[in-house]
Amino acid sequence: MTTTIIRTIEELRKTVSRWRSMGGRVAVVPTMGALHEGHLSLVRAALAGTDWVIVTLFVNPRQFNSADDLTTYPRTENEDLAKIETTGAHVLYAPNLEDMYPPGFATTVQVGGVSQGLCGSHREGHFDAVATIVTKLFLQTGADIAYLGEKDFQQLHVVRRLAHDLDIPIEVVACPTIRDADGMAMSSRNTRLSAEERKIASHLPTILFETAKKLSGGLEPREAIAEAQQRLRTAGFAGVDYLELRSEAELSSLDQLDRPARLLGAATVGGTRLIDNVAVKPLPKLATSG
Repeated sequence: MTTTIIRTIEELRKTVSRWRSMGGRVAVVPTMGALHEGHLSLVRAALAGTDWVIVTLFVNPRQFNSADDLTTYPRTENEDLAKIETTGAHVLYAPNLEDMYPPGFATTVQVGGVSQGLCGSHREGHFDAVATIVTKLFLQTGADIAYLGEKDFQQLHVVRRLAHDLDIPIEVVACPTIRDADGMAMSSRNTRLSAEERKIASHLPTILFETAKKLSGGLEPREAIAEAQQRLRTAGFAGVDYLELRSEAELSSLDQLDRPARLLGAATVGGTRLIDNVAVKPLPKLATSG
């Protein structure tokens, strides 16, 4: 199946209107390109759950905290299109910068609460930029369902919150993180890693999974996290931004493992900042005698 490239809001809305006239549900998979199997798994999930699928490709300059990061971010539209076509997605929506941020653009969507702490403390303005562009994409596509990956777990919460608070009629579906053979969560930024840096980086998921197992086994969170942070530094990470235990449902900080949780971490290898998270099962409740 040939995937149609659309670059303007007008053409996109005409296409979606035509789909609506034929019935069925529309899905959107927001991306910044440089697609890998993690992205494609989202597209396949969307195709299995809906009738029409739009994959968006827009490298949002306002999400980047440094000019170098923006400049070096991979842009591979032709390769991305070829990958999308193998899935059978209907549309690749790749708008121009001038259409997304026209002259005089002065509106920002800011999400409190779930955007605070974690990456929110280390990437100033990042989630404002994410929330603004995702809101635009939701409104432009008019999709019924959005498919997002769990790798960017805080971002997932931000997107769910903005859709709820702004009454955008869209369901946000979370899909599992896809990992390489060495355990690394698939990410467009992984391509920047040298062979040696990749070896160091693979310690991040290993340490997260092993720490999650210790937490579920009863090790006190403060002790478990301190030990994991030291292991990351010993492994060769240039810096550890955070390693925290948060509630899976609300993303609130946890001092004790009394509910389903996520262990979230961010660390730097060379000049590449990596994020990951793993689920942590709560401690079993002690049986009480009657």
